[in-house]
Amino acid sequence: MRYSFIRDHRQQFRIAALCRVLKVSPSGYFAWLRRPESPRAQQNRLLAAQIQAVHARSRRTYGRRRIHVQLQRQGVSCSPNRVTRLMHQEGLCGLRRRSLKATTNSRHSFPVAPNLLARDFTATAPRPRAV
Repeated sequence: MRYSFIRDHRQQFRIAALCRVLKVSPSGYFAWLRRPESPRAQQNRLLAAQIQAVHARSRRTYGRRRIHVQLQRQGVSCSPNRVTRLMHQEGLCGLRRRSLKATTNSRHSFPVAPNLLARDFTATAPRPRAV
């Protein structure tokens, strides 16, 4: 985290000053820059791209459980906790289902409104189809 902070802010401040403030050695920072990405970090980067693809295909509705199932169907081997961690790092989350809100109460004791127009909505036969 410290080295990546230095890399991100090296345009605004001197590297030596950033290293001194963050209490790391400049040689350690430059060694970190030259060091290749670890195999695990490479796998995480590829898996994060697959997670984003599954999440986008689901119209951003899938959470970690369903994304994990989809990845298993695609032959990708990973744990649900890893999917959770990578989704959190990427800022992805599934949409929650809305709870059903009852808007009609048919069992009430209030009076029914009177039929002022006296319209009759009973049908004698089905309407013929227009061709």
